[in-house]
Amino acid sequence: MLLALVGVTGVGKSYYTNKIVEEFNFKKVNTIRTRAPRRGEKGLFMNKKEVEELEKQGKIAYKFDVFGGEYAYLKDDIFSKENMVFEMHYTTIDDWKKVRPDIKTIYIFPKDIEKAKKKTKDRKLSPDKEEKRLIEIQEQYDRVSTDKDLQSKFDYVLYNNYDAKSKQKLMKIVKKIMEDEKR
Repeated sequence: MLLALVGVTGVGKSYYTNKIVEEFNFKKVNTIRTRAPRRGEKGLFMNKKEVEELEKQGKIAYKFDVFGGEYAYLKDDIFSKENMVFEMHYTTIDDWKKVRPDIKTIYIFPKDIEKAKKKTKDRKLSPDKEEKRLIEIQEQYDRVSTDKDLQSKFDYVLYNNYDAKSKQKLMKIVKKIMEDEKR
């Protein structure tokens, strides 16, 4: 199964991804990034030429640009028989439904948009990147919260209050998805 967590920056996608890995033995999809790693960040970081080479070799399942960087996903992860989880940008939902029609998605809204913005500020991005990210948070929040057609593209919608109850709700959704997959 391929599970994607979607939502604004600072909503807790990374936190929940890690919890799903811990509690349900999922594996993380390796996200290839062409930007420099943030402090303490792990993952696959490559230059555009290296990504192009993987693409020529037929190893890339999907690639896109967002936040001034290129992101790509390996076919081995995206088409794995194992339970895999990753963070997806909301604008790519239609593409992902073509790549993996059986993908399961959970859109996470912050109950308080200001908390998501504060968590983004805590990342200590450069002032220009922080400003762009804060604008994107508000734009995404406004768009997704008012566009019912867009919301309907996601399998589940969860409101995160950054508490144990929200975590419990998300884990319950994942458990239900896993049970449904077994049927």
